[in-house]
Amino acid sequence: MTEAFSYRPLGRDGGARLGEVITPRGVVRTPAFMPVGTAATVKAMYPEQVRELGADILLGNTYHLMLRPSAERIAELGGLHKFMRWPHPILTDSGGFQVMSLAGLRKLTEKGVTFRSHIDGAYHEMSPERSVEIQGLLGSDIQMQLDECVKLPSPPEDVARALRLSLRWAERSKRAFEAQPPGRALFGIVQGGDVPALREESARGLVDIGFPGYSIGGLAVGEPQHVMLGMIEVVNAILPQDKPRYLMGVGTPDDIIEAVGRGVDMFDCVMPTRAGRHAQAFTRFGKINLKNARHADDPRPLDETSNCPAARDYSRAYLHHLIRCDEMLGSMLLTWVNLAYYQSLMQGIRAAIAEGRFEAFKAEVKEGWARGDIPARG
Repeated sequence: MTEAFSYRPLGRDGGARLGEVITPRGVVRTPAFMPVGTAATVKAMYPEQVRELGADILLGNTYHLMLRPSAERIAELGGLHKFMRWPHPILTDSGGFQVMSLAGLRKLTEKGVTFRSHIDGAYHEMSPERSVEIQGLLGSDIQMQLDECVKLPSPPEDVARALRLSLRWAERSKRAFEAQPPGRALFGIVQGGDVPALREESARGLVDIGFPGYSIGGLAVGEPQHVMLGMIEVVNAILPQDKPRYLMGVGTPDDIIEAVGRGVDMFDCVMPTRAGRHAQAFTRFGKINLKNARHADDPRPLDETSNCPAARDYSRAYLHHLIRCDEMLGSMLLTWVNLAYYQSLMQGIRAAIAEGRFEAFKAEVKEGWARGDIPARG
């Protein structure tokens, strides 16, 4: 088993990149979508199911795991991979976003953030060093620096202050990470909001520090898609070609396919699992709302061509019934459908890049979404 972390470029088609992220626990084929396992579980799914759908890597959440059951307890139990029965690569975020969005009574200083848990109100401290320590205890293969993520829109002076603090924290995170075993990687996080000059400043600062991979943070927080894509273009013109690029918290299938065309390699989002718990199914026909009464008498599956049994073998009428009765099987089946669709989309993207037909593939996929989910003919 190799001990090196690396990115292996395999091809390009326009701005879209085909590659592999090499880790000691396995290869991550890129472009990749990482299912989110917030609390050491991808909600409503068995780990084996997630793997069978084609996922090479999962995302774990530092903030939630440090609060419950605690990073120290997970370490004593053999690390996050063993704890959740996922022997493949795991990426963890830094916890910074959740501290800013979920925790109460936050106090931000140069040292870090002091906050109260949203679970029990207990006080905790999160510094760049502590964030890296927690991720090390979890044993994650790819870790994130601690950063400050501001909401959009925000005044440019607030965005500038946050990105410069994040750059100083990036240096401290990198120094703290040096004590970890070989084979793991720490990514820097580009901030800068929706201001191109600030995005450039952040990206150049991180490149000067030097990381094995780079994340693009602070997007998909309510700004229009064209703004998000514009910031990606600014950043990816600066980031090294031989390092992976991870767009944090994105997103919809349309966001993903557009970002791939601009050189992004890795994605994560709670959307497919959250939508599954709220009666929404992602398919090649677009998003389908199974609460809609028109499905009550529809014997068709969601997609008879799908490789996913949940999409291929269960009728819309049955799925609608489960949702209306608030049966947990409905959420389980729709989560399965959604994660299967996301992984199928990524597989199609990778094949299209390899064949030099990414733009044609994107057009075909979008045509299917635009055509929509045609009701059964009576």
